[in-house]
Amino acid sequence: MIRFNDSHLHYTCFIIILCPLVWNIFARLCYALIPKNTSKYKRYIVCYLLTIWIFSFSSYRDYLIRQTIQNQPKFILIDDYSQVIEYISVLLFLVGQIFVLSSFYQLGITGTFLGDYCGILMDAPVTTFPFNILNNPMYIGSTLSFFALALYYASPVGILLTIEVYLVYQIALLFEEPYTKWIYEQKNK
Repeated sequence: MIRFNDSHLHYTCFIIILCPLVWNIFARLCYALIPKNTSKYKRYIVCYLLTIWIFSFSSYRDYLIRQTIQNQPKFILIDDYSQVIEYISVLLFLVGQIFVLSSFYQLGITGTFLGDYCGILMDAPVTTFPFNILNNPMYIGSTLSFFALALYYASPVGILLTIEVYLVYQIALLFEEPYTKWIYEQKNK
């Protein structure tokens, strides 16, 4: 049900891994290379440049995932279940997007796109919705949205790519969370 010899699939899998890897490397470089006495204005410029990179590269990854899903074989669904699965996928997509968009609303641009790595620190952790439900609602919401897309298109490869996205996010968090915690500990010293 999945064409594993598809070079587009290989490339998409590679980009899924590369996406958070590159943005974490860039963010850590920002933290390491921006002098402590850099003006707030310059810090925001660097953060917004990082934002453009993260958003653009993530959008490219999303495009590749969608293309891969549409170019691979589909599950053959019994007509009685196809509409139910379609409704479930729309519901999952909406829930995923609520988590993503409400996270963005709570964190703002600098909180969402690793502004703390640029020296733009938040006053306190966000504890309201959706952070009172999930630790990493943006990553979970994004993963739910990919899973919804896979269900909507009845795509076995979509499910496989969703699992990869989830695992890559979990690995990224192993590096992001301790480093972010360390940044805030430096602030308090």
